[in-house]
Amino acid sequence: MSTTLPPVVFIHGLWLHSTSWSSWVELFAAAGYETLTPEWPGVPNSIEAARKNPEGQAGKGISDIVTHYASVLKAMDRKPVVIGHSFGGLIAQNLLSQDLATAAVAIDPAPIKGVRALPLAQLRSGFPVLRNPANKKKTVALTVQQFRYAFGNAIGAEESAALHEEWTIPGPGRPLFEAAFANFSQHSPAAVNTQNATRGPLLLISGGQDHTVPDVVTRSTFKLYKDSGASTELRQFPDRGHSLTIDSGWREIADATLEWLAAKSAASAWN
Repeated sequence: MSTTLPPVVFIHGLWLHSTSWSSWVELFAAAGYETLTPEWPGVPNSIEAARKNPEGQAGKGISDIVTHYASVLKAMDRKPVVIGHSFGGLIAQNLLSQDLATAAVAIDPAPIKGVRALPLAQLRSGFPVLRNPANKKKTVALTVQQFRYAFGNAIGAEESAALHEEWTIPGPGRPLFEAAFANFSQHSPAAVNTQNATRGPLLLISGGQDHTVPDVVTRSTFKLYKDSGASTELRQFPDRGHSLTIDSGWREIADATLEWLAAKSAASAWN
């Protein structure tokens, strides 16, 4: 395996397990990357165990998750590339802004503080959690129908149901509340230093049919980096929904990510 390539750390989002990155891990390993898929704090290593024992992640918030992944990155011999989906994309941006990663890819990233776009589809996707303030201290699972709206709206109903059965786990409610009210909190854990001009390159990826993180939200995130001197790029996939990392079209997103990393490597963009 090549030693010139940085390792890659994959960070999943809310309601998915780290093993949902398995196809990406295989592809990136074949391309010469060492890969890691650390789980969120308090989450068991298997989907079955995570479904049976969701209490370990109850009440965990964005700061807990960032701290957990920061400790993983600090223990590595080399600064990695971080690739995150949904809330994993928010976490990836935070880690990059702290100079703990050499580059980051944020796919349909949960909104960071400063994003003011709040489409109705996003509100509906988060409603299973946000409808009850008590969920801030609990874990919540998505039904097949809720997953279909939030993740699988751009694919067939049968495939969406199959993905729900294969990959979903209950998720902590706190991160959703923290992201939803980030702009009303002076010290929000969803804040990211978008002005860090010395950080590594960042790629934002959006799905044009995404209900959970609509394209306008990712574009609003992109605009927050406009005054940064560091490299920030946006890639849009008009026909894709929030399931774009795990559905039958995952390879399109993964290949685009690999191509971007290869271009940055060729340009000696790694820190």
